[in-house]
Amino acid sequence: MDEERELLLGSSQNQPKQTTYVAISHTSDVSVDGGSEELYPKSNEHDLRRSVSMGDIIEPISLSWKNVNVFVEINKNKWCRRKKSGGIESKQLLRNVNGLVKPGTLLAIIGASGAGKSTLMNVLTGRNTSQYTIRGDIQVNGITVGRGIKNISAYVQQDELFIANLTVKETLVFRALLRMDKCLNKQARLARVDEVIKEMGLQKCENTKVGSPSGRKGISGGEMKRLSFACEMLTNPPLMFCDEPTSGLDSFMAQNIVQTLKETTQKGRTILCTIHQPSSEVFALFDHVLLLAEGRTAFMGTAKNAFAFFNGLNYPCPVNFNPADFYVLTLAIVPGNESECRETVEKICDAFDQSAEMTSIAHDTATLSEQSSNLTHSVLFEDAFDEQHNRYKTSWIKQFRTVIWRSWISLVRDDLLFKVRGGQTLVLSVILGLVYLQQDYDMIGVRNINGALFLMITNQSFTSLFAVLNTFPIEIAVFLREYGSGLYRVDVYYIAKVLAEFPSFTIFPILFSCIIYWMVGLYNSVTAFLMYTGVLILVANTAGGFGYLVSSLARSVNVALSVAPPIMIPFMLFGGFFVTDDSIPVYFIWLKFVSWFKYANELLIIIQWEDVTHIDCHKNATSGKGCFQNGTGVIEDMQYSKDNLYFDVGMMFTLLAVFHIFTFIFVLIRARRSKS
Repeated sequence: MDEERELLLGSSQNQPKQTTYVAISHTSDVSVDGGSEELYPKSNEHDLRRSVSMGDIIEPISLSWKNVNVFVEINKNKWCRRKKSGGIESKQLLRNVNGLVKPGTLLAIIGASGAGKSTLMNVLTGRNTSQYTIRGDIQVNGITVGRGIKNISAYVQQDELFIANLTVKETLVFRALLRMDKCLNKQARLARVDEVIKEMGLQKCENTKVGSPSGRKGISGGEMKRLSFACEMLTNPPLMFCDEPTSGLDSFMAQNIVQTLKETTQKGRTILCTIHQPSSEVFALFDHVLLLAEGRTAFMGTAKNAFAFFNGLNYPCPVNFNPADFYVLTLAIVPGNESECRETVEKICDAFDQSAEMTSIAHDTATLSEQSSNLTHSVLFEDAFDEQHNRYKTSWIKQFRTVIWRSWISLVRDDLLFKVRGGQTLVLSVILGLVYLQQDYDMIGVRNINGALFLMITNQSFTSLFAVLNTFPIEIAVFLREYGSGLYRVDVYYIAKVLAEFPSFTIFPILFSCIIYWMVGLYNSVTAFLMYTGVLILVANTAGGFGYLVSSLARSVNVALSVAPPIMIPFMLFGGFFVTDDSIPVYFIWLKFVSWFKYANELLIIIQWEDVTHIDCHKNATSGKGCFQNGTGVIEDMQYSKDNLYFDVGMMFTLLAVFHIFTFIFVLIRARRSKS
């Protein structure tokens, strides 16, 4: 085991860094710089399984696909989601696509929009295929695989999603602690992080916050793209899929990224990239090119052979013209000239099916199938791979510790939270305190204090609600991607998230309460103050739970911010201040039972007035109107009861639990769907 870790970390002091390959064959030999050593005996399947799962050794991977056809059903009844007979149309996205990528190869998948690049990538990676009907054979080293390809591959998606407040190194450490094999100790994982940072050229920014495109300053676009690759390279995957690795980068950074990928293939890694309009310099870095058109293979082979192939079909690439642009334009379907363009595409694709390159691909694919190992099949590419037990590399406790560490780090570094929200709490509490400064205990004071109490509930509700709505929809997108990669469980993430943010839903209500309680002149009692503060904390957490619920259903911050306030209005309306219980229409009576405003308002009224024995009934009293002699009269006038104190607290906790339970269910559903 120690020797294996040294190979992973390149930490051997007596030898230079070595590239190690596991040959997937009947012999199960290990070749090290030309030497051969039988590291894992044929009969020891457990050891071979352990070696593969560790990710510390790169196996040479040949990926092939044969006669791949993909169909998708389209519902012609746009206004009806139900599938009716005659309303379903089947569309073919890929037609008899063939290909082979050998170890140490950097392949560019190029084609016009709608050519089938993304569909082919989804099929090869086993992702986002729930809507597809797939026929054909996908093999790794001659062995047919399904979703099991995820066990030996990495997928770098086009858009980068990271926690903005973490540094580059912290981001990699987080993934290393969760994704690398459980056989490796913490020191080995951290050493691997340092190695990947050096390999991807991230030393200068390793202690810089990642930032986000929404405005938080951080690393550059090129560095963020490198970070995406670094996250996937932690486990040393032998096979990598990259979706538009140069998207959004200038020509220099695009070339730099592809050059880095080119260098990683020298270690035996197999890399497939979809790429959009590469420059001629970037195009020249790819070992092979796969051209797709109308869901068919127009060519696959070296760039030099592609030039000769098109030239032989009387489609010569002009001098000083970008070959990638030439191929895309030649195979594109031009609006207004569809028939002629499709005839050209069919002619080129038919010619490739009869070409020497296609014959060579078919021959090499057949050879790989003949040399495949039954042992390798049983070890590496079981489609399920006992997914329920081997999906996660670490235990529940370690997942929880790591996720709550990240959540807490991200929280305390959030300037928006501690500066803006803290300043908002201070300013609003002072302003409200000045408006209701030292109220007298007379009839006017009673009305003012009751209004102030409800306003305090409203303030804490909306403050906590918007604090969640502005962050959770963004972070849940990161969670869905990390869950899809098998980093941690749904319950781990949600519990850690809620617990990490609990202090913020406690500190700010306490700060608000300490300022406004004594400024308004509420009942002068330490016990009443502590109970009042506890109710505000409960209000803040309940409103935050409602914010989580809305955010789990909304797909973006804008949607969440648009939906939540209108839903809050009925809760406020039936909270007991604007409309009494007797005045609520029978068809809306149920709303008061799900309104935390009602329970919180009753609690604060009881806490404030329960022990008040005298109210000045004559000062500012209006003739013809009733007057309260003491606090009990105020409580009864509000149609509240002192006996409901514990019931209201219980209902507040019940609503808090219900909001979080339903949020967890919706997050779980979204997570399960994201895996399909």
